Amino acid sequence: MAPSEEAIGISGPDPTAPAPARRPGGRSARVRERVLAAVRAQLVECGYDELTVDAVAARAGVHRTTVYRRWRDVGGLLADVLDAAGDDEWRPRDTGDLAGDLTALNQEVHAALTERPSVTTALIAASFRSAQAADALRRFWEDRYARCETVVRRAVRRGEVPAGTDARALLVAATAPLYHRLVLLRIPPDPRLPGRAARAAAVAAAAGAFTEPPAETGTGSP
Repeated sequence: MAPSEEAIGISGPDPTAPAPARRPGGRSARVRERVLAAVRAQLVECGYDELTVDAVAARAGVHRTTVYRRWRDVGGLLADVLDAAGDDEWRPRDTGDLAGDLTALNQEVHAALTERPSVTTALIAASFRSAQAADALRRFWEDRYARCETVVRRAVRRGEVPAGTDARALLVAATAPLYHRLVLLRIPPDPRLPGRAARAAAVAAAAGAFTEPPAETGTGSP
């Protein structure tokens, strides 16, 4: 998320911290790591308007031609940050019941959205300015929601929600209040919000709110 991401939020190490120590993977991998760390740091410190290839190259300590050759422009840099965020082994927790699973998921989202500085909110904002970042963010969301569908499958097996429950609709309903309150309305964080939103979604799911109604089979004239 390379930030490591949590759940369907995007979080990671302090973007203002120095580049991490050298890791196996060759010079190319180390350069990528430094450049992507520089992108995150520049974005959260200075905003999208001051996120330039030259600024990133200077912060990463690499030649600008290296950045241009591999990423071409700011859109390419942002897209790679987001694509790198999905390159992990993260899976949602299994707490034993749907409300608990959704609460655990929401707590990770809440942490990602309220950390300071927040890489998550900076990347979401940047996606409105860059088509490449927007496409990469959609890929990230698709991957995260696909991984989280296991939460709903477990709930169906436990008999907590009806078979045929729309996993994506349920997950969106559970997490949306966090994005709405914290990102759109910018309401101060409430530690009770993750659990409240999760329980509300779980109750609605148990009542069949996220299942398709049976198709009507009328025999009369239209």
